[in-house]
Amino acid sequence: MDRIIFGDNQFFAVNHISDEKSRAQSIKFKDDSAIIKTLDIARESGINTFMCTTHDRIANICDIIRNNPTKYQDFKIYPCMPYAHKYANAVTELGIPGTLKQYVPGNFLGSLFKGGVAYLSKDYISIMELLIDSEMKMFKGINTPVIFLQNVITDLLLGLGMNEFLVAYAKYVKQKYNAEPGFITMNLPKLLNVLENGGIENPIICASINKVNFRMSGGKELYEKVLSEGRCRVIAMQVLGGGAIPAGEALEYVSNLPNVESILFGASSRQNIENTVETINHHDSKKMDLKLNLSNF
Repeated sequence: MDRIIFGDNQFFAVNHISDEKSRAQSIKFKDDSAIIKTLDIARESGINTFMCTTHDRIANICDIIRNNPTKYQDFKIYPCMPYAHKYANAVTELGIPGTLKQYVPGNFLGSLFKGGVAYLSKDYISIMELLIDSEMKMFKGINTPVIFLQNVITDLLLGLGMNEFLVAYAKYVKQKYNAEPGFITMNLPKLLNVLENGGIENPIICASINKVNFRMSGGKELYEKVLSEGRCRVIAMQVLGGGAIPAGEALEYVSNLPNVESILFGASSRQNIENTVETINHHDSKKMDLKLNLSNF
């Protein structure tokens, strides 16, 4: 995975600092061209991976990327599913059978039959597979080497002890899409234990990692212990602690943690994107110089 990954919160008015900023972002990114322009700024800054939800508007972004294969030949997308609001709204309006009918992909009759049988027999793993296929339709032809399960589902399954679903998700993503399964969570230590017990070694986990325990179940010290053990490939998100930590201080902390493979961030301006990339690269360079100096003794 790349060291720096660009996120999509700013595109869909998700801001942990203020509602006012959320509204401003909503206005700024009301057109798809504004999203593409910001992604291009990120690319110019050296970022080649975009981690995003399966929001309906992402389908438009994928269309643009597919229509410009030379320009985006090295660009990767990490889908994060499900986009919970989409399904919640559909179930409210259509019920579970109606939602399955609306989101069933591929051959209509064959897939609908599979979905209908799955629903009637309570075969929830088959339903999950159908919904994964539905979410992945928009990414056809796009390089998606890692596919993530959103924390709203990961942590729900974790809390309910439905660990077999996490394992089934991982197996299906590998078999059907030849991709690495990724998991987003607010409880890195517990999830890692569950995945290892399910036979998933060195999993890819995206988790909140910051200096102030923001959305870090178990606390910073336990997270630092897990990181020191190098048992998983970690993507650090929410490194600013919901806005509680100055950017420079936050990035210095997470950049110097052991075994954090990637840092995920979102930004809406060229200055913030470039400053973040430069700061991470600066701390990585300092860390590398320190290792080289120590190896010379």
